[in-house]
Amino acid sequence: MSTMVNKEYKLYDDPLQFYNAMLADIRRAKKYIYLEIFRFNNDSIGIKFRDALVKKSREGVEIKLLLDSWGTSLPSGFFSEMVESGGEFRYFQKIKFFWDFFTKNHRRNHRKLLVIDDIITYIGSANLTAYSLNWRESVLRMKSGMTTEFKEAFLEQYGIYNRYVFEQLINIRKITCSDCEVIRDFPSLTKQRVRKKYLQLIKSAEKKIVIETPYFLPGYILRKALMDAVKRGVSVTIIIPKHSDVRLIDVLRNRYLGLLSKGGVNILFFTSTNLHAKLIMIDEKECSVGSANFDYRSFRYQHEIVLAFTDKSVVSQVSRHIRTTLLSCVDFDYEGWSNRSPVQKFFEWVLLPLRHLL
Repeated sequence: MSTMVNKEYKLYDDPLQFYNAMLADIRRAKKYIYLEIFRFNNDSIGIKFRDALVKKSREGVEIKLLLDSWGTSLPSGFFSEMVESGGEFRYFQKIKFFWDFFTKNHRRNHRKLLVIDDIITYIGSANLTAYSLNWRESVLRMKSGMTTEFKEAFLEQYGIYNRYVFEQLINIRKITCSDCEVIRDFPSLTKQRVRKKYLQLIKSAEKKIVIETPYFLPGYILRKALMDAVKRGVSVTIIIPKHSDVRLIDVLRNRYLGLLSKGGVNILFFTSTNLHAKLIMIDEKECSVGSANFDYRSFRYQHEIVLAFTDKSVVSQVSRHIRTTLLSCVDFDYEGWSNRSPVQKFFEWVLLPLRHLL
């Protein structure tokens, strides 16, 4: 049951700003702090958050952390003071040896979620690391009665942290409100809830689609949906970083960009820094914010969480974020792509079989 709280939404794209906002909310916590994150680094940002959590644990606030064991590698005693004060932390799915070692261990918890006192929720694209301080992100702070739903979602995930078979074990409860839908996804070859939601949004567009994503490797059906949208008169824009932090993906995505550009999709490169935001805007009426990338790996192998909004406040803030992003973008060069070297084409072809795992 949702707590009665006046709704407030604020979208952040500057890590320094939302880290400070998160820390301020953590310091104000009275009951509990639940954090679910893919990457928590042993650096200036990670230590600052760790120390804040230690302090709250000593004050008697309930602390639960769920860190992904692929994305996070910390010294064994990193959280010892917090644990001694009653705080808890777990590593999601520690790396294990299976006959299909790589596939099973690729099922990672990629969600980014901070829940505080049945009042505050943060959800979005960002990890807790110092190396991403100058990246462009998308993190939504929500003061909402929905926080109790996110608390339950966190506790469900916290309870299955060491299980490797999911489709038979998880019955995901649908979470909706009047202007928001929560899409929780888990590794699956068939269900892929986030992918299906994105496909639904693309097919529903009448005027305009804008997608911001750091890693862009859409499958055939999504690529076709984007080009079909162009054919019915929809303006389709994809914004990706000129150079992401995963260069192999940059090489492989290049294989698709020319074909999409030829199909009328407007492709832009963000050049200011690394673009790590994960957003979709449809017709300036509906948008999504969350942890999922627009790629095979997020759709097929990872635990993700995405919110789809029609709330005018969120739509307006996402629209403003996109307009600012566009100021630091350059156009994709189709002619240059057509004349790329045989070496580039060779590496695109070599990486193609790995597209589900990058």
